[in-house]
Amino acid sequence: MLSYRHAFHAGNHADVLKHTVLVQLLAYLTQKDKPLWFVDTHAGAAIYALDEGYAVKNAEFESGIARLWAREDLPPALTDYVAQVRALNPDGVLRRYPGSPQLALQLLRAQDRLRMFELHTTESRLLQQYFREDGPRAIAQAGDGFAGLQAVLPPPSRRGLVLIDPSYEDKGDYRQVLAALRDAQKRFRAGVYAVWYPQVQRRESRQFPEQLKQLQDKDWLHVSLTVKKPAAGGYGLHGSGLFVLNPPWLLSKALESVLPYLAKVLAQDDAAGFSLECELA
Repeated sequence: MLSYRHAFHAGNHADVLKHTVLVQLLAYLTQKDKPLWFVDTHAGAAIYALDEGYAVKNAEFESGIARLWAREDLPPALTDYVAQVRALNPDGVLRRYPGSPQLALQLLRAQDRLRMFELHTTESRLLQQYFREDGPRAIAQAGDGFAGLQAVLPPPSRRGLVLIDPSYEDKGDYRQVLAALRDAQKRFRAGVYAVWYPQVQRRESRQFPEQLKQLQDKDWLHVSLTVKKPAAGGYGLHGSGLFVLNPPWLLSKALESVLPYLAKVLAQDDAAGFSLECELA
């Protein structure tokens, strides 16, 4: 996990799915006046350059956000997401991509709070420098996000959204996510929890959605987006998923038009597809 740099993957198909859902969650949850706490357990850096450095090496954004950039037929939820990326690129040229901390900063209100954790030394330093003048509204800490989550739950306002998206380079991350969610539910049952996971050729990845569903019988939403068939060598990301505990009831409806659109526009071969499952009380 300590070798993982999200800058290599910024703006790819997985970011498109994750951040589209995140923008919708933040938009829904900030409609009530009461303060909202957003907790990002694996925050990475706040902003990524797409025209230099790590992002240029693989240019994964070209098969992600870049495919949506000039489209005029975006479904409403994708329009909302792309608008947040455009806020960082006011001249209309796609040069910078917002990580989840930046998206939260753009969408949260003055009364809301942002708490971020990052274990990677370089990423955490960049994150802390970026938010150094935003405390106490936004506080970034270097350290283990799973442990940090225990320290901030429940939030004082009793309203919170938690994003959990480790790299899963260490297969132990799957177990840690499940353990962190069980603990979080004991501390803050009413919280909204969004868990990202990769679609890779690993048993833990294939079993993960069903394990997440076992955390509670109702009030969950599961979306996945596959963009290509698994690589012959068994390596690489062919899709991703997002599992939300206690989702806003309108989220499923908002994503109904998004997923088939993304499966078509972001497809890299004929194996592209999507799933949308929702169990509400």
